[in-house]
Amino acid sequence: MDVKDSNGNLLKDGDSVTLIKDLKVRGSSSVLKRGTMVKNIRLTDDEAEIEGRVERTMMVLRTEFLKKA
Repeated sequence: MDVKDSNGNLLKDGDSVTLIKDLKVRGSSSVLKRGTMVKNIRLTDDEAEIEGRVERTMMVLRTEFLKKA
């Protein structure tokens, strides 16, 4: 399974990615700002999603809003 970011670059476990858009967090009033770095990502079973730690919280992020750092 090939997991690609918004620019078509291949992602793998341990990569760092950057948000390309402000994202609202479901169930919270917080917003993840554009340019936020997510380090040491983990791939999931779904090629459109990755897991990463953002602000000390593990979150699932859509790859369409990320670019490889």
